[in-house]
Order: sequence, then structure tokens, then C-alpha cells
Amino acid sequence: MIAELQCVVLDCPAPREHAEFYRAVLGGEVDRPDRRWSLDEAWSTLHTPGGLVLCFQGVTDHRPPTWPDPERPQQFHLDFGVADLDAAEEQVLARGATVLDEGDGRRSWRVYADPAGHPFCLVGHH
Repeated sequence: MIAELQCVVLDCPAPREHAEFYRAVLGGEVDRPDRRWSLDEAWSTLHTPGGLVLCFQGVTDHRPPTWPDPERPQQFHLDFGVADLDAAEEQVLARGATVLDEGDGRRSWRVYADPAGHPFCLVGHH
């Protein structure tokens, strides 16, 4: 092993607001003091209950992915397991997410964009 993953960083136009969106989805603490990062208008963090740290880096001219259009590919996305897909969808939409692919009613996952346009999936547990 060469390294240990410290965090996943997402570019966005408003770091603090983005961290708050993901706190609503995953729980955790926004901008907890951590010697690894300084916090300011251009950098915000979310320490999740599971130990993962998501970081949000401010980008002045943020251009979100255009999933599934390869013109501006997603490059990566996050998958979140949920007990009730319909209830989870209602909650993320209320917090600013948008539906990218509602599925066909038979599969156990749906695709959304967070408020800055990053794709993520809600995956129902069966």
C-alpha cells in the first residue's frame, strides 16, 4: 500500500452550501476543524459518520458535467445506499438535487445531479 485516501474533492461554485447539501444526504459535520485543511470561502469539508471526508473546492467558472452527454463527462459519481428510494428522492429534491434519470421502475437505482451539477445515484437496498 502506497497511500491512504484522505478525502474526495468536488469542484463547485459555493463550497459551504455544497457541504450542507451533502450533510443533509449523509449526516456528519460541516467544516469540523482538521489540521489537514484550512477552511475559507473557497474550501469546505464534510466529515461523515462513516469516516469519509468530502471536500468542496470553490471554482469561479464551474462547468458542471452534462450527464450522459460526453461533451462534459461526469468523470466520477457517488452512489448512496438508501432504505426507501422514493422517500430519499423526495428529500434530495427538496434540498436542491435534480433528477437526471428516473429509471424504468424496475431497477433499484436512480440518477440525480447535486446543486452544482455533479451526478450521484440513490441505490435502494433490497
